[in-house]
Amino acid sequence: MRSVTYGDHMSNVDHDDAVPATVPTRIASASTRVVRLRDTHLAVDTIGDGPAVMLVHGFPHTRAIWSSVAPRLAAQGFHVIAPDLRGFGDSGRPRHGYDASTVALDLIQLLDELGIGAVHMVGMDLGATPAFTMAATYADRIATLTVSEAVLGGLSGAETFLRTPPWWFGFHQAPDALAEKVVVGAEDTYVRFFLGLGTLCNPDEDLIASIADTYRGHDALRAAFAHYRAMPENAAWTARWARTHRLGMPTLAIGGGVVADTTARQLAGVADHLTTCHITDAAHIIALDQPEQFARAVVQHANQSTTSRDSGTGTP
Repeated sequence: MRSVTYGDHMSNVDHDDAVPATVPTRIASASTRVVRLRDTHLAVDTIGDGPAVMLVHGFPHTRAIWSSVAPRLAAQGFHVIAPDLRGFGDSGRPRHGYDASTVALDLIQLLDELGIGAVHMVGMDLGATPAFTMAATYADRIATLTVSEAVLGGLSGAETFLRTPPWWFGFHQAPDALAEKVVVGAEDTYVRFFLGLGTLCNPDEDLIASIADTYRGHDALRAAFAHYRAMPENAAWTARWARTHRLGMPTLAIGGGVVADTTARQLAGVADHLTTCHITDAAHIIALDQPEQFARAVVQHANQSTTSRDSGTGTP
């Protein structure tokens, strides 16, 4: 356990949840902080020195899902920032604010508190939508964007994949807290189901247990499922944005064995500088199945964008 440090510029705002005195470090050798925001707090692990890379997890994950990727990026000369999104892990669980625009603002405020300008942004699964929204809204803060194994609601290109949409999309959005009522008491089984479904490897038991433990209880489930209940709002926002805007930064789509090339098909319609990468021998959570290949793809993307910029051939 580590003592945490708070940002205090929002200290006059009423918070919906108590800020903990300590939170565990989820990524080996990382430094851990809790940063207070306008209506909640985010737990974040940081490791390494150099250009900043922000890693954004999905469901049912926490920042611990990056435990094999973050040290590899740090070893390649990057400063890695891995937060728990609002509602997940060791971060706060406010009553509201789970739409992607609000979550993206959380991440911008986190960067401000950490004194970081632009980042190489990486989002996987459910975390890809706030990563995309952050790039769409705060383009000057995004050096590159990487999206892995995600369906971006509101963009065309996912029609084939969504012919048989994942059943949990609807279940998690069901009214009257149905999902919470069904899953409470079986959280460990539920999280293990998804981690098993999303990997070819056998994830480390300690990692699984640390993730599953953060999903226990009705309130933890409510906050996690709130991200799914915001999906229609997110999709409407993205569709409106895409009618008149494009992504100008270098963008990488990483596909594995589940969503595969769907993410690339969606981004092809809105990204001016798109690179695609398919990592074999991986299911959905490539960060666990193939962390070395995943880290290498992120490093190459970041380095190539820097080289292009320095030579005058990249995006201004």
